[in-house]
Amino acid sequence: MKKPIKEIGVCSAVLWVLTMALGAGSVCLAQDKVVKVGNIIPLSGPSASVGQQGKNAREMAVEEINAAGGIKSLGGAKLVMLYTDSESKPEKGVAEAERFINTEKVHVLTGCWNSAVTYPTTAVAERYGIPFIVPVSVADKITEQGFKTVFRIAAKDSWWTRDQFAFLRDMEKEFNAKLEKIAFVYENGDWGKGFAEQWKELAKKGDYKVVLDEPYPSTATDLSPIVQKIKRANPDVLLLVSNAADAILLTNTLADYRVKLKAIIGSGGGHADPSFLQAAGKNAQYLFDIVEWETDVNKPGAKEANEKFKSRYGYNLAGESVDAYLAMYVLADAMERAASLDPVKIREALATTNLGSGRGMIVGYDAVEFDKTGQNKHASLVMVQINDIGKGMERITVWPKNARRAGYQPVFPMP
Repeated sequence: MKKPIKEIGVCSAVLWVLTMALGAGSVCLAQDKVVKVGNIIPLSGPSASVGQQGKNAREMAVEEINAAGGIKSLGGAKLVMLYTDSESKPEKGVAEAERFINTEKVHVLTGCWNSAVTYPTTAVAERYGIPFIVPVSVADKITEQGFKTVFRIAAKDSWWTRDQFAFLRDMEKEFNAKLEKIAFVYENGDWGKGFAEQWKELAKKGDYKVVLDEPYPSTATDLSPIVQKIKRANPDVLLLVSNAADAILLTNTLADYRVKLKAIIGSGGGHADPSFLQAAGKNAQYLFDIVEWETDVNKPGAKEANEKFKSRYGYNLAGESVDAYLAMYVLADAMERAASLDPVKIREALATTNLGSGRGMIVGYDAVEFDKTGQNKHASLVMVQINDIGKGMERITVWPKNARRAGYQPVFPMP
């Protein structure tokens, strides 16, 4: 059926207006440009808490970046965030990466917190040539695949375990304490297994006797059998890798069974989750935890960023959420230099990143600069101790010694 002449005239007029707008130059086009960022993170399941924290940190950073003018080299293009729930499942992460790339047409991917999800998902990004920024997934193998599109901001797990053992040696010297027996208890995903492999090598080199090597499912609702094994093994030191729910359960069950240890050392993740301290309370006292960042870090803007985040969400930034916050500033810096939505140019800009200052650089280390594998070569770690020094339970930076909070003496061994 033919359209009425009047309707044809209206359509022609609209087409003419659109044509004129499109021909008006790059300014109009630039105003319509956006940078689409696909975020694959756990929003349900055992890692939902850290996933939500990472989402909140990303949102705060993107709001700041867009309010400051967006990507100026692209005419003020805004960062637009798309989120999907990985459910901590590798197959879900892979499927969502495909959807983000082929259907949503994202320019950049980021995620996935769980190393077991990040590892196969980065392969999807590599196949399509889409840059993938990894804020925190720590498994070494993520940046050992020979990929050109993957860029990790956090330290990899071999650096975390290396520094856990360096901390133990320093504590032995400082407090003249002999540590001989060590136990490994960890969630049975890629994250925990990766740490455990490194621990075994370092324990052998350090002449420690491993009296327990025990993986467990993060979804477990009763960890008393694990705790009983720990008690029977009677280690001096317990090294843990846990998500939030199991970190809380383990800590409270250790207290219930009155397990005596000289030191308990967490590996970030669940032990750094704000919900851990709230739920474990006094049972967490004297526990050590290794992280990339803590609220008492002496960096410009760190205090202000944490206060802003806490006023919005009711809890402090943690190491993982700081990485997510910084990741958005790393992306903005790269986009500014790329001045393009072409994934090849974005990748090239990320590869030449050397970000050492600015609002996002509130981490403890000095810069973000990626080596040929895509690993940030400046990422470093600190050890904190949970203690009450008059204001309730808090996390206090204790190591390296030159980063220790002024006036604080670590409690070691545990009383």
